[in-house]
Amino acid sequence: MRSKAKTILAWSLIPQILVVKGLSYFPNFIEVVYSNGIYQWISTLMRYVFGWIPLSFGDIIYTIAGIYLIRWVILNRRRFIKEIKSVLLDVVAAIALLYLAFNLLWGLNYYRLPLHKTLGLEAEYTTEELLNVTDILIVKANDLHARINESDTIKVTVPYGKSELLKMSTEGFEWLKLKYPSLDPSPRSVKRSIYSIPLTYMGFGGYLNPFTNEAQIDGIIPLHKYPVTACHEQAHQIGYAAENEANFIGFLGAANNEDLYFRYAAHIFALKHCLYEVARRDADMFETKKTMLRPGIIKNYEEERLFWMSYQNPLEPIFKETFNTFLKANSQADGIKSYSYVVALLVNYYKSEVDNKTLN
Repeated sequence: MRSKAKTILAWSLIPQILVVKGLSYFPNFIEVVYSNGIYQWISTLMRYVFGWIPLSFGDIIYTIAGIYLIRWVILNRRRFIKEIKSVLLDVVAAIALLYLAFNLLWGLNYYRLPLHKTLGLEAEYTTEELLNVTDILIVKANDLHARINESDTIKVTVPYGKSELLKMSTEGFEWLKLKYPSLDPSPRSVKRSIYSIPLTYMGFGGYLNPFTNEAQIDGIIPLHKYPVTACHEQAHQIGYAAENEANFIGFLGAANNEDLYFRYAAHIFALKHCLYEVARRDADMFETKKTMLRPGIIKNYEEERLFWMSYQNPLEPIFKETFNTFLKANSQADGIKSYSYVVALLVNYYKSEVDNKTLN
């Protein structure tokens, strides 16, 4: 009986894949029934269950699962030759179970409506509009830097501790959800990953555990990266799976925070994306825009660049390409590199009738 159940579970992987693929053609259904229905109940429940635990419960589960996997390989090493079909059945059955849990608990969010549609924004923008928004962000970033540091040459140093920053990260969403009720990550479940060093070597600032709905932050990234990174992972928590959309919501969450350091982090983050796009379209214009920045902002960008460079290793491109392939397999055609859509959301957000006072 046990073998029969395992066989059924293993073969269920094929119809599961077909069902998920079929659902991907109905984003309105996913948006209404799953992302704004079933998933909201699941995610809220999991944040209540795991959010109060000070450590990353998901990371602990991964650790136990890793130990179990190593033990299973050791105990079953002889079966790999003598009982290869039985071993493959075990492996495929496990994959089928994980695939089912992943999609039910979070993964179907990859197939929801694009964010610009749910927020009522346009998806296209002109170079002129890009330059206008870049100028707005330069002014805002310079102003926030000046309000924090009198000297324009000093980089911003965040005065808060890591735990305090994570606690503060939900405050901006309290204002944001007044305009967009769906952008509500409460109750809070944001934690530093116990695997921060491996995450850094892989080139990631954080991740969402889809099985516990905990927002995991790389605990050793520069402090000025904490605000947007924490808000980015909370965007994943509330059901926005696409990296570009989570980046935009991460910006909104930090930019609507009353704290100056959060708003500064948000605006230099958004500005960096816009400057990348300006550089892609017109290298000379990029150099012109860059000279408009206070030198202290440039130093914060350089601090971030040097941080990631110090952890570069031969395996990082492999991890990123693996994740890139995973995103593309889940209908994220641009993979990790999706700056244009982030910029489209930013540009059209500023063009919309949203009360920009929340971003000052």
